[in-house]
Amino acid sequence: MVTFSVALALLIIGYLVYGKFVDRIFSPDPKRATPAVANNDGMDYVPMPTWKIFMIQFLNIAGLGPIFGAIMGAQFGTASYIWIVVGTLLAGAVHDFFSGCLSIRNNGANLPELIGKYLGTSAKTVMNILSIILMVLVGAVFVSGPAELLAGMTPDVLNFNFWIIAIFLYYILATLLPIDKIIGRIYPIFAIALLFMAFGVLIMLYVKSPALPEIWDGFGTKYDPSPIFPMMFVSIACGAISGFHATQSPLMARCMKNEKHCRPIFYGAMVTEGIVALIWAAAATWFFGQYGTTDAATGIPYSGAKVATMISKEWLGVVGSVIAILGIVAAPITSGDTALRSARIIIADFLHMEQKSLHKRLIICIPLFIVTMGTLIYSMADANGFKIIWRYFAWCNQTLSVFTLWAITVYLAQEKKLYIISLIPALFMTCVSVTYICIAPEGFQLPPIYAYTIGAAAVLISAAWFATWMSRRKAPQ
Repeated sequence: MVTFSVALALLIIGYLVYGKFVDRIFSPDPKRATPAVANNDGMDYVPMPTWKIFMIQFLNIAGLGPIFGAIMGAQFGTASYIWIVVGTLLAGAVHDFFSGCLSIRNNGANLPELIGKYLGTSAKTVMNILSIILMVLVGAVFVSGPAELLAGMTPDVLNFNFWIIAIFLYYILATLLPIDKIIGRIYPIFAIALLFMAFGVLIMLYVKSPALPEIWDGFGTKYDPSPIFPMMFVSIACGAISGFHATQSPLMARCMKNEKHCRPIFYGAMVTEGIVALIWAAAATWFFGQYGTTDAATGIPYSGAKVATMISKEWLGVVGSVIAILGIVAAPITSGDTALRSARIIIADFLHMEQKSLHKRLIICIPLFIVTMGTLIYSMADANGFKIIWRYFAWCNQTLSVFTLWAITVYLAQEKKLYIISLIPALFMTCVSVTYICIAPEGFQLPPIYAYTIGAAAVLISAAWFATWMSRRKAPQ
């Protein structure tokens, strides 16, 4: 428990110290009119209370990552604790903070617009395509997990297929209606359930005080034989750094009343998610130590949903486990709906189509829903469909973070601010994404030595590109 306790303390201290440091680099202007105030349209630009925006941002970015991703990542032992802390404070929170701040400073611009401004029109085109693909994948993969959990908690008549349809119908409403009508009203309730779940499991970790692995036990892959690099850094995405978050921060940037709230909303929500991921990683290491990674009766590997459900029932009792599981269910659902909402806004901005009119929203949403449903049907029809879609989602997710971090680095360099805070994460995640697609089963399946060499080459090329760009900026005109 020593390593876990130190990691937990570092996350809290990191928000107070490094988060404040990052905030000073950005220099928020409390007197500057925010897009929510300047462009209030009653649909997407809607001023809301800061506490409510924090709750929505936290749920938007949470998804399956800090729970299921952390459970998968826990199979790599104490290395998962280290990555959650370091990744959250130095990479993920910086990534989320600046993607939200830049959106505020650019009239509520979405991610592809920001990428285009700082990395060029070609990068913007790639980001438009990649973002929409990622949003569709999120809308598809974040349905089956909660549907499986809800089917296990309800009568047989409310089976898996019923919950798939119900969740998707909710997605349609949440995508079409003004942000304060559904999302602004029910998200705080879901957030309370999710935080209760995390706090309950945290308390039980100290009550039970299980023998968790310590950092001095080594960084070996305790349960998962896959190489820690890059696999763990893709498995633990939302609990450390996730490109998906950068598509969500602009949603909340369009609802904030004051720039001074950026640190608690963007940096704070990411640190909160890192704490949730750390708690579940610790609980999962206990679970795997007790039960292994495979169900002895069936021989089937435990899914993240199964592990989370069993831990909740064993540690929190009947009532507590119901609330906890509802929190686990709410996390992916409340990311799936805002993913499709983000896709609608990105497409609308690309087509320069206003979104106050319902029929204009339907023109975009009907094809979007059809494609998402088709992706979902494929994932359910094929035995390995969900696994394949999830893996491509994971890679697209981290690749998106690479583009975002480079855009942030260019912005900081242009403003003559301390760009090293995003440059190092940008180089590291470039290496992760390139190496992963080279070595992964769904990628090029190259031998590790070749994958690592290509990943290192990508870092060198990226660093050289940035150095060349910087030298040209400094050269006299």
